[in-house]
Amino acid sequence: MTISKARASLGAALLGAVALTGAPALAQGKPEARAATLQKLSDCRKVADSTARLACYDAAAAELETAEAKGDIVVVDREQARTVRRQAFGFSMPSLTLFERGEKAEEVDTITAKVASASMNGAGKWVVELEDGAVWVQIDANEVPLSPKAGDPVRIRRASMGSYLMSVKNQRSFRARRQE
Repeated sequence: MTISKARASLGAALLGAVALTGAPALAQGKPEARAATLQKLSDCRKVADSTARLACYDAAAAELETAEAKGDIVVVDREQARTVRRQAFGFSMPSLTLFERGEKAEEVDTITAKVASASMNGAGKWVVELEDGAVWVQIDANEVPLSPKAGDPVRIRRASMGSYLMSVKNQRSFRARRQE
């Protein structure tokens, strides 16, 4: 996966997040704010006359469907939000509090994956691409006794001061940074 593809995927997830809550709400730090289109649907409950309320719901639902079809608003369920948090593991990103509505955010401290490919860069550090497209680069001088190969299991865990430790095939860990 190229850097642009990774950024596009992450960007799409963040764009969906912004569409869900509205950019002004994020700028003001108010994750409880709603997109105007969704608020219109909710406001229909306040209409006293049942015929007028039904007409309000019909119009608001049609507007919501149109906005979703155009990509102006994105609806994300809890499982999709968890997936985004896991895909973002290793990236320094702003808070994604809108993915945490209704539940305590699942803190991802460790991931497991499989190596898709691995090679050494010009500085003699390992570059490991995982099957999900994430690319991690070794940043310390630790020796890796057995070269990582496609299909090898990988465990990456959060370490101190924002760093990450990667272990391939249960070997001694080395410090790594997510590149893509």
